[in-house]
Amino acid sequence: MTHEPKSSAPYAVDYTKMFDLTGQRAVVVGAGSGIGRESAIALAAGGAEVICADRNLIAAKDTASRGPGMSAYELDATSSVDVEGAVAEIGAVDTLVVTAATNVRKRILDYSSEEFERVIALNLRAQFDLFRGFGRGMAERGKGSIIGFSSMRATLVEPGQSVYATTKGGLVQLLRTIAAELGPQGVRANAIAPGAVDTALTVPIRSNKEWDEAYATKGALDRWAHPSELAGAVVFLASPAASFITGSQLCVDGGWTAVDGRYTPPMG
Repeated sequence: MTHEPKSSAPYAVDYTKMFDLTGQRAVVVGAGSGIGRESAIALAAGGAEVICADRNLIAAKDTASRGPGMSAYELDATSSVDVEGAVAEIGAVDTLVVTAATNVRKRILDYSSEEFERVIALNLRAQFDLFRGFGRGMAERGKGSIIGFSSMRATLVEPGQSVYATTKGGLVQLLRTIAAELGPQGVRANAIAPGAVDTALTVPIRSNKEWDEAYATKGALDRWAHPSELAGAVVFLASPAASFITGSQLCVDGGWTAVDGRYTPPMG
């Protein structure tokens, strides 16, 4: 069977609605805090119905209370059974955003097998389950946007980031493969790569004055990002404005990867 390419004929575009998400249904995994919370609020503000999924149901409910069109859903993304149940219960979605991640900052020779498995389980295996689960429905309906969160560590590394960087680099390739495989069915898949963002995951860095200042000054903008500054990229990739963007990694890192700042942090 030969592959018939879709027509690229011009069509009318209403530029006033390029970022309008009215009628869309989105699920944000990791919506209980940080980037996930801001992403959920921003998608809802754009007009989407948003399911705020998180392992911490209280936190998910708190996020859902911050705007119209949002609901909370308890989900342990590291459980394949939980993910399968969520896919069946939540049903069809137009956008999937996954921000949940963890890190263990240790040098390779000090890493334990248990720590390795724990980081891989959330940062890569859970993402695979979520992308596959919700992506199947998108492919069947002929449309959808999958948005994962990689990191500047997918490109640049430092001591103590071996497993985390590995998962983030792998995540980019996973999303690119999804883009290649599901693109003909109308599904887009992209990664957002943050730089230094003030979240719960970076508390150990921010609590060390030297480390905190080093990260602030290594980017081009000379500061840390607030989680809300990542939400615009999420809305963009979910919106009609990004209709021809897939298989890409969008850097939202304050210029870190452009200027290639480097700092060797304390390992404890």
